[in-house]
Amino acid sequence: MFVSSSLLTLFFIMLIASGISGLVFLHPRVPLSFVRIHIGILALPPLVSLVILANRSVGGTLGPWHLDSLAWLMAFFVLAIGLIIQRFSIRYLMGDRSYRKYFPLFTFTTGAASIAWLSGDLRLMVICWGATLVGLTLLIRLNSAWQVAGEAAKVSGRLFLLSWFSLFVAMIWLFQVTGQWQLSLALTHDSLAQLEVWERTGIQLLIVLAVIIPAAQWPFQRWLIESIVAPTPVSAIMHAGLVNAGGIILARFSPLFNGGIASIILLLIAGISVLIGTGISLVQVDYKRQLVGSTIGQMGFMLIQCALGAYIAAIIHLILHGLFKATLFLQAGSAVRSHKISSRAHEGTSYLWIIAGWILSLVIGVSFWLTAPGEGYRFISALILGWSLSVSWTQLVAFGEGRLGRIVGLTCLGGAALVYFIIHHLFYEWLHTIAFQSVQPPMSAVIIVVSLLLFGSVMGTWIARHRSSVFSAVVYLWLVRLGEAKPKTVESHPDYLKQYLS
Repeated sequence: MFVSSSLLTLFFIMLIASGISGLVFLHPRVPLSFVRIHIGILALPPLVSLVILANRSVGGTLGPWHLDSLAWLMAFFVLAIGLIIQRFSIRYLMGDRSYRKYFPLFTFTTGAASIAWLSGDLRLMVICWGATLVGLTLLIRLNSAWQVAGEAAKVSGRLFLLSWFSLFVAMIWLFQVTGQWQLSLALTHDSLAQLEVWERTGIQLLIVLAVIIPAAQWPFQRWLIESIVAPTPVSAIMHAGLVNAGGIILARFSPLFNGGIASIILLLIAGISVLIGTGISLVQVDYKRQLVGSTIGQMGFMLIQCALGAYIAAIIHLILHGLFKATLFLQAGSAVRSHKISSRAHEGTSYLWIIAGWILSLVIGVSFWLTAPGEGYRFISALILGWSLSVSWTQLVAFGEGRLGRIVGLTCLGGAALVYFIIHHLFYEWLHTIAFQSVQPPMSAVIIVVSLLLFGSVMGTWIARHRSSVFSAVVYLWLVRLGEAKPKTVESHPDYLKQYLS
């Protein structure tokens, strides 16, 4: 069943209405209480997109719009996340000088992102994605009186411009060869057959560059580290709905990628980013920097999934990670940890339970891989599945307090697995009609990335056990420095407030 023009019209009417309400809120004579009306209007576009998804009235092309389930799923996700964060911001940002400006900019940024993913025209997609990056840059520097925010916006803006220009050139190049602006026509087998090998590789590399910059992958992770000066709601929408856009772009252009040099480069960059991001999150004491490091690592794994052709898994990953990371950022103000020493006596823990967990993890991981042993993604997924199950089993079951504690741990582990499989099945139901095309990179490249990740895991374990060694200290300080912002974007005291104190 295809999306009717009336439903599409209704969606855009609601989207325009939310934009107008944001502009109305800018007027100083409009009472601040109007923001709650704005939030109510803002709830309408994601509601319409959810109705379309639930009724499965998706698919087909209508004018410049490519209205498949992926487009509507991402539109709903971005708009819903934006709605939640703006609702949270009503009280959180109260008293900020730019209070009225935040809400229209939030609405503009999420609205432009949703239109970008609904676009079936390459020109419209590039324009809307550029508008999204501009909106994000303006959100970072909205507190223009604070020099630190301005410097962070400059770093982000320059890299965003490089990313957007790279995508722009790739789309122009694709049009010049295929003669098609329509996404569905430009990526057909006949159209892509017109590309020479070097042209295809060039377009692939440009798209990879356009993707890894907003995803904060090495060596372009600097902008995300600098951006922590932005208010927490801005960080939330950045990490939840915009940083992970690379997975959608790669999924859209999957017919272009044939497992060549571009996929291998993406695989290696993402693998290095996983190690760097994980290391930053482990050594930083600042809560937001920990989340930044975690995002770099998670986006690296998402791009590994894309490079291996597991696009549906990457989309599920980016949505679940977005929800999880938005939740962590919105509760950042209450993230004061307790440093009480646990009274749990590990000495009495039965190592038989730990060994049992290792055996179970090995059996499940190998079984999962054997379902499709030739697929590189299955190999990496089996490795991660086995490792995750081993860690979870050790923490929830092996270290459980007595028989009751282990029963509770098993119940939690089984419940989490059940919820995950239900969510996984739901997303597959929505996305199974989309034909993602990809040829996997050579198995040798997959083995190199797996070896890199295993090496990082072993090194992390060794460093944790030999903290007093010189090598551990060098690696620790290197990771700390890597996760620190430049001096221009760090300020021990907000000097811009001095004008109100004098």
